[in-house]
This record gives sequence, structure tokens and C-alpha cells, in this order.
Amino acid sequence: MQKLAVSVLMSIYVKEKPEYFIQAMESTINQTAQPEEILLVKDGPLTEELDEIIRQYQEKLGEQLTVISLDENQGLGTALAIGVEKCRNSLIARMDTDDIMAENRLEVQYQEFLKNKDLTILGSNIIEFEGTPDNVLARKQMPESNEAIRAYSKRRNPFNHMTVMFKKSAVIQVGNYQPLPGFEDYYLWVRLLKKNFVSFNLQQMLVYARTGAEMYSRRGGVSYLVPGLKARQIIYKNGLGKINDLVFVSLVHIVISLMPNKLRGSFYQKQLRN
Repeated sequence: MQKLAVSVLMSIYVKEKPEYFIQAMESTINQTAQPEEILLVKDGPLTEELDEIIRQYQEKLGEQLTVISLDENQGLGTALAIGVEKCRNSLIARMDTDDIMAENRLEVQYQEFLKNKDLTILGSNIIEFEGTPDNVLARKQMPESNEAIRAYSKRRNPFNHMTVMFKKSAVIQVGNYQPLPGFEDYYLWVRLLKKNFVSFNLQQMLVYARTGAEMYSRRGGVSYLVPGLKARQIIYKNGLGKINDLVFVSLVHIVISLMPNKLRGSFYQKQLRN
């Protein structure tokens, strides 16, 4: 089978559910075109069950699977930054350890980079599901063109993180992933866009993203409200938005954070998705 000059970058931590991780890995190794490398960052010690699953994949995949172990949990931003530095290919595809790739995701995205040498960041739309992929909660459609993505970034994250393929050199040039809990990817994208790197979102659904009540719960409460407001200020300073954009998104962030979880879930599905 053809192998693409791509590294798939994932970070896993102790709370990941083994069955979700297996589904994510299986969707990666069963692509229509295989990645040359899958790089997995173990963000701190894991459970015995997760470690055993990783050992089994190492035996199965050999040099295709690179595992980096961090002694302590560093957080997603730091773990991904280390992973980017260690990836051995110039193109990196992000993937979360609880989501599922469409079988042609990597092949479709890789072809886009071959067609457009200026392309730096490439994402896609997603199907959000709970439980099993056929239990669809929403479809999240993103802005397509570079111009639309730049405009969208002023108020909202213009990419679905788990769908993005990007050039390693550009990400390192703007300072790589940096710690900003809950907003690590958005922070990286605005820095890339501000430097005029070319972006695009395919309008295909290339990843099934796991969501539901647990995810909506993480997007609420004081523990999300205060750090989120600070993160949006940092993104504003490093991105393309104006002060009125910051005021608007800060107000929306406050309202969403303080909503009851059931109402927040309904708001995400009906107002923030297509």
C-alpha cells in the first residue's frame, strides 16, 4: 500500500478510554493511503491497559509508530509542541485519540498539498457523534477559502483541530503549539494567519468527532469561564480581530459558560453548527 510522506500526530493521557483509542488507531492504520509515521505522545503516565494497547500497536506497526513518553502530564500544548519537533515528515496531520477518521482523509488532504504548493493549513468539516458514529448530533461546517477563514478567525476558531494537516516548518516558524488550555490550536492558527500563511477547509466530512454531554460540560463553569476570557485576550493580541470582536466573543463566552449544561448542548448543536 502507498505510504504518504505524512506524520499523524496524537497525544494521549491517562483519562482516555481504551476503546476510543483503539477506534482512533484503527481508523488511522486503515486509511486508503497509509501515513509514513504515526507519532504518539504519552502525556504523563498512563493506565496499564492503555500501555498494553500501545505495546501491541508497536509490535504490529514497527517503525511506523513512534512513541514519546513524558514523565509527567504537561498539557496538550506542550505535548503537541514536543510531538511537532519530533515528527520526521514535513507534513503533519493532527488526530485526537477519541475520534475516527474517514477512510480517505489522509489521501484527500495530501493530494491538496500536492496541487497547491503555497498551502500551509488544511482542515475539513466534521460529523459530531455520541456513542457510535451513526448517532449523529451535528455537522460542523467551516469556512472554505483563505479569505473566509481569516475573517472567521476574528471571532471563532476557523478549523476543526482533529482534521488539520499542516506544514511543520511554518508551525515551528511561528513558535509551535504553546500552552493555552482549551485554546492551544486556535492560538496557533491565528499566529499562522497573521503571518499570511495560506489556509483552506475542504467541505468534506473527513473526521467523525466524539462529542455529547461530557464535552459540553467541559465548556462551562467558572473553571472554563475565567481561563477562556484570558485566552481570548491573548488570541486577540496575536490575531486579526479588532476590539469589537474581542468584546463580542467575550460576552458570548460568558453566556455560554454560565448556561446549564443541557441548554449549552442545545446551543452548540443548533446555533454553532450547520
